[in-house]
Amino acid sequence: MSAAIDQAAIGAASDWPEGLTRVPYWAFQRKDVYAAEQKRVFQGPCWSYLCLETEAPEAGDWRATAIGEAPVVVTRDDKGAIHAFENRCAHRGAMICIDNAGKGAKQFACVYHAWSYDLEGTLTGVAFKNGVKGKGGMPPTFKMSDHGPRKLRVEIIEGMVFGTFSAEAPPLLDYLGEEIVTRVRRVFRGRKAVVLSRFTQALPNNWKLYIENVKDSYHASILHLFFTTFQINRLSQTGAIIVSESGGHHVSYSQIAKGPKTNAEYSDQAIRSDSEYRLADPSLLHGFAEYPDGITLQILSVFPAFVLQQIQNSIATRQIVPRGPDGADLNWTVLGFDDDTPEQRMARLKQANLIGPAGFISMEDGCVGGFVERGVAGAPDEQSVIEMGGHDATGSESRVTEASIRGFWKAYRANMGI
Repeated sequence: MSAAIDQAAIGAASDWPEGLTRVPYWAFQRKDVYAAEQKRVFQGPCWSYLCLETEAPEAGDWRATAIGEAPVVVTRDDKGAIHAFENRCAHRGAMICIDNAGKGAKQFACVYHAWSYDLEGTLTGVAFKNGVKGKGGMPPTFKMSDHGPRKLRVEIIEGMVFGTFSAEAPPLLDYLGEEIVTRVRRVFRGRKAVVLSRFTQALPNNWKLYIENVKDSYHASILHLFFTTFQINRLSQTGAIIVSESGGHHVSYSQIAKGPKTNAEYSDQAIRSDSEYRLADPSLLHGFAEYPDGITLQILSVFPAFVLQQIQNSIATRQIVPRGPDGADLNWTVLGFDDDTPEQRMARLKQANLIGPAGFISMEDGCVGGFVERGVAGAPDEQSVIEMGGHDATGSESRVTEASIRGFWKAYRANMGI
């Protein structure tokens, strides 16, 4: 067994199995673990996705978001700069912004006691600071400059805004690494993103179970009958896995094979690999050649809780927000680009039916984490087995591997001090 978990981080000492191929189920259940994650992961030296720059295009525009359980506000000031600060009044802790977004703000005022803040999150006013008729008010020692919500470091890549509470986090591009940066830029290709739709999906499971699912290329064409029925994703297709040096970030990609299609690899496994289902409107899958490399599916994740997807012409960001040890919100933002033709825009809108709570593909991902949550409820001291493809957390030409899941736990344990 490995050394006991840092008690200052998580509370009662517990042992974690050696290596990367076993994960104790209590990691998805314990409240002290969950509390430590908020401090060590989400408010630790990591970068978290906040929103798209285009969601606050003009001076005074803002959007509410979150890092872990901490609510955050992203703003654009009158000089065009993007800022982010904790959505928490310095007075008594109420949220400063209670709406999801707004435009043209000059300042923000807490609805509770009207303490006010500028677009950078600096405290600029305290109602009745000097009292009334010479009585009451703040003491002479009170200084507004000593108070305010925490401000985040902010960096932007391809119009995506990332933030961190930590002064120790490396610059964003260094945090991502060259391979991940290259794959992010591949999706955007220098184009300006346009928000086509957004929705939030409530997940009935610990946030880490969804992250495991995202990084699990092995399950995709087994769980998702739509993938194999319509030949979108099969493990036999050309593709690969990229795992960052830290283990925390990954890319899984594949290319729809040209020529005759066969189900032999799946039928030999005696698992479901095809169906009688057909689309009433086959144009749902009629896309366009968008990427010169011919890759038709790329799923990219950034530790701890961000996903950038390309499923054919369906482009979207996914932000995972923990909501307690046994729940999470999954915020989807479906994207197009400013140079899309009307036909391309329609193709993206149709393919948006592949994802989301009722998506032809993503529907199963929204419930399978709940199946795990329920399955392990009485077995906190048992362990999952993550040996597909070996024992390490390195990239692979085969997608029949759980290397990127092992990579997540490698990065997780490093941040948690396990």
